Amino acid sequence: MAQPSIAFIGTGNMAGAILEGLIATGYPVDKLWATRRQLDKLASFAERGVHTTTDNHLAINASEIVVISVKPQMMRDTLTELAPTLQQRKPLLISVAAGISCDSLERWAGGELAVIRSMPNTPSLLKLGASGLFANPRVSDEQKAQASSIAEAVGIATWCDTEEGIDQVTAVSGSGPAYFFLMMEKMIEAAQALGMSPEAARQLTIQTAKGAAEMAAKTGIEPAQLRKNVTSPGGTTEQAINSFEQDQLGEVVLRAMTACKNRAAEMSEQLGKD
Repeated sequence: MAQPSIAFIGTGNMAGAILEGLIATGYPVDKLWATRRQLDKLASFAERGVHTTTDNHLAINASEIVVISVKPQMMRDTLTELAPTLQQRKPLLISVAAGISCDSLERWAGGELAVIRSMPNTPSLLKLGASGLFANPRVSDEQKAQASSIAEAVGIATWCDTEEGIDQVTAVSGSGPAYFFLMMEKMIEAAQALGMSPEAARQLTIQTAKGAAEMAAKTGIEPAQLRKNVTSPGGTTEQAINSFEQDQLGEVVLRAMTACKNRAAEMSEQLGKD
């Protein structure tokens, strides 16, 4: 598969992480473009041979794929301003902005464009990301493969059969890191309440979270079974698990993730209005 030229429009943390991932996988730097209002913030990329510029039109004209990573509230104005160049170039447009439908993205960009929505997450900064992807009907199989390669440069990627699937991905992996951070935060607080030092509470909590995630990822055993394996009848772990169950942890998680999914759909409707 030929390696296309890729322009990153608005190279902030997320787009920067994806760009770093591509460089790490050996993607030709002379086929990568990065834009930002403050050119000095792209110096590290320029030093490695990436084309850097403040001129979005220049980057788009040189590229076959455009990854647009601006704030959702800025997306309409940005695409409307870039529409003439996008229409002339007809690149694959990949958006990593939350809550904006493919129809809105395509309409603001002038219409008749291949568009993919990507929902990455913040662990992409450590090459441990999880992304969901959805393509409009104009996207070819080759373009889907190219988009997969871009997303997989910073982790794993899965395709959604419907656009609603992106909202589901948002509820699971897009916002999911915050759920685990909250759990760690509360465990650290609880450990200190039990008399543990802040340093020990933090160190043990984070290492335990890391170890549990690695076991789930590498043993091939389902999390439910892993949980059973460490829950001896009448033991200490069982007491904690019983407390979680009595507080209906499963329902708490479902309500939270449903609220997240519904907000993603609501944002898409609000931001997509003309």
